[in-house]
Amino acid sequence: MRTFQTLAELAALAGQEVAVSDWTTITQAQINQFAEATGDHQWIHVDVERAKAGPFGGPIAHGFLTLSLIPKFFESSFDIAESKMGVNYGLNKVRFMAPVPVGSRLRARMKLLQCDPIDNNGVQMIWEVAMQREGADKPVCVAESIVRRYP
Repeated sequence: MRTFQTLAELAALAGQEVAVSDWTTITQAQINQFAEATGDHQWIHVDVERAKAGPFGGPIAHGFLTLSLIPKFFESSFDIAESKMGVNYGLNKVRFMAPVPVGSRLRARMKLLQCDPIDNNGVQMIWEVAMQREGADKPVCVAESIVRRYP
């Protein structure tokens, strides 16, 4: 985990890869809980036996489950000592580029694309978050995440 003292210290890294998250494993229980929370019970995610005969040879995580891991990836990657609060401000671009089979280990590489001052001494940051599956050549998801942080 990387620690920055101030928002300005982090802002100085705009244009660079800033952090790489810890690995996290995607489980069938997690997928089932996501299906319950969202009402998305498509068989490719929750019907293990049927999914074995499907196009991916087994169940895969919902794309939005993968996307929802962004806060976890940020939390395991870096801390800003003099920032007490951050909020998700939205997304610019999202692409799901490869499936995430049950049992996959994922991590994210975070590149700070832009950092601009906002009201209340805060900053608005645009991050490129590239989620990788262990052992795969291409990312499973790439998203531009917009985050606001305040001292």
